[in-house]
Amino acid sequence: MSAGRWFGGVLLLVLAGCQLQAGSDMPDGRQYQRDVEQWRAQRMTRLRAADGWLSYIGSGRLKPGIYSVGSAASNAVVLPTGPAQLGMLTISSDGSAKIDGHPGSSATLNGQPLRHARLRPGGGDNHEVSRIRFGSAEFYLVRSGNVLSWRCRDAGSPRRSSFRGIDHFPVEPAWRVVAHWQPFAKPLQTILLTSIGTPQPALVPGEAVFEVDGRSYRLQPALDAEAPPSKRLFFLFTDRTSGRETYGGARYLYAAESRDGTVVLDFNRAENPPCALTPHVICPIAPAVNRLDLAVTAGEKFQAMQQ
Repeated sequence: MSAGRWFGGVLLLVLAGCQLQAGSDMPDGRQYQRDVEQWRAQRMTRLRAADGWLSYIGSGRLKPGIYSVGSAASNAVVLPTGPAQLGMLTISSDGSAKIDGHPGSSATLNGQPLRHARLRPGGGDNHEVSRIRFGSAEFYLVRSGNVLSWRCRDAGSPRRSSFRGIDHFPVEPAWRVVAHWQPFAKPLQTILLTSIGTPQPALVPGEAVFEVDGRSYRLQPALDAEAPPSKRLFFLFTDRTSGRETYGGARYLYAAESRDGTVVLDFNRAENPPCALTPHVICPIAPAVNRLDLAVTAGEKFQAMQQ
């Protein structure tokens, strides 16, 4: 999980029909439009990158046992690409994993021919993931809570070039909000649920309280409890558009951490989570406290997303 902290703040937006009234800190309209469009272009570049979310081509869950791995249909774990026989994967009851590479697979691990090796799964604070490479693709393991899974990604995935982009709500400067940050005396410990229902520990350092049309709302950011601290605040939220115009599980919003008691929340940069872009990854969804009874008509849409 990419994480930062919860957002807090006083947002003063006045709704007149479907029109938002700009606050006193409104940016220059034309320049702001260009800034948001540049952000969108950069996001598409990241998505289409060789290691971007669009490069995932396969995934599956693993339980303790011995699995034959490869692209041949006779394998227990069938890869969408790569050698017909990659090797024999053993998952122990304690969750540890090892692989015996198949002779002649041409696969490598850490730049060396794949033979016998223990595999480090990704997840949590483990950044030394064991990646088995073959051609333009790679195979590795990842842990989410008590669930162990495998992933396959390919820099040559056709989806990287065929993906035509994401639909958005029109850019509205009034959805760029200067919020008042209310930190907690001590971060709260909480549990987020992922898109497959597994628990993910998180810390909540504060909250935002804001108003729309005279009504008060609250949002809280999350810090990954198992990763190094981030300088960004990370918000997972849903709203009245969720499951209709936007992704149902959550949209993500990042903001710089507060230095003067305020946080800029730019809902025009609210984005789909990775699991809205590919079925091969797991991501946290919005907690109950961040389910807004409000239509946030800004940022990325989901139903109109071009595949």
